[in-house]
Amino acid sequence: MRIKRIDVDEIGLVSNLFNQYRVFYKQPSDEAASSSFLLQRLSNNESVIFVALDETDKPVGFTQLYPKYSSARLTKNWILNDLYVAQDHRKKGIGEQLIKTAMEFGKQTGATFIQLETQKENYTAQSLYKAIGFEQQVLTDDFLLFKITI
Repeated sequence: MRIKRIDVDEIGLVSNLFNQYRVFYKQPSDEAASSSFLLQRLSNNESVIFVALDETDKPVGFTQLYPKYSSARLTKNWILNDLYVAQDHRKKGIGEQLIKTAMEFGKQTGATFIQLETQKENYTAQSLYKAIGFEQQVLTDDFLLFKITI
């Protein structure tokens, strides 16, 4: 497996996975709208997307990061907003590798932290985040906020 950052011409590598991710979060399936959304984010330099490719170069997971600026720290940090691994490729360490790639990217861009949110019921994700070193910051009604200093 390899992980690569995609550019605007490679949206097709993640549009189906992004659509599956949205469906997981109880949104209606709409691959065209999903593709359009991703195209806008990358075209406007509003996000960074990494895709995990299996040994046949089939996309099996992705993560999308959005910048978060800190005036006090004078830094650009990152929100790991989306993380998804195809159901038939879970429990293989792909999610962990995507997160670690995001963390390395954060370091390379001078970020001081990466944060993310997940649903309270998503215990599998919570365990992964804690195992990597993320710390739970805030509890809301539906979501948990995690943060890691890099």
